[in-house]
Amino acid sequence: MYFIRQINNFVMQSTLMTNYQDKLQDLQEIRQMMARSTRFLSLSGLAGISTGLIALAGAVAAWWRLGAQWDYLNAPARYEGMDLLTFFLIDAALVVVLAAGSALYFSWRKAQKQVLPFWNAAARNLLSSLLIPLVAGGLFCVIQVASGSYRWVAATMLLFYGMALLNASKYTLKEIGYLGITQIVLGIFCAWFSYYGLYFWAVGFGLMHILYGIVMYLTYER
Repeated sequence: MYFIRQINNFVMQSTLMTNYQDKLQDLQEIRQMMARSTRFLSLSGLAGISTGLIALAGAVAAWWRLGAQWDYLNAPARYEGMDLLTFFLIDAALVVVLAAGSALYFSWRKAQKQVLPFWNAAARNLLSSLLIPLVAGGLFCVIQVASGSYRWVAATMLLFYGMALLNASKYTLKEIGYLGITQIVLGIFCAWFSYYGLYFWAVGFGLMHILYGIVMYLTYER
């Protein structure tokens, strides 16, 4: 009888353990389904790396165009063929278009590989959370440029971009929020040391995006 009871206990424990593991697996699957429906998980580390490289290229082009001229903080210097403000606007527009295009492409490619939805409610929430601070910051930069004040344009871009990332982080991976906080901190320092705005801009939009992209790729895609 003793051996029979031991066998029964063993069978019951094994059954309970199996049921527990099955329920745990079910809970994990439910959690993953909820995460996929409420959070945009297709952000690619390669998108961050490509965005950073494009931003660095834009910063190098701006630095090359400036040369030894730093009086753009007070008034746009003029060069032969094209004034500096026009060059900056074209440079910034190219960076935005190319960076956005590369981010969309690599994120779409990741979604295809992992069979994840690319355009759903989470993606729409992410986009709206990003656009509201970005549009506000863009309009504020336009007002600064139109009024002839260029000193805090780089700081404004970093601050509003950081707030946009932090605002959107609740709809995607948490690393986006960390990147947003970094941009805000850099924006504050950039406002204080505004003479070096181009360098802070290159670090924030260039190097930090590359570092973020490498971390994301090694963590989620390798």
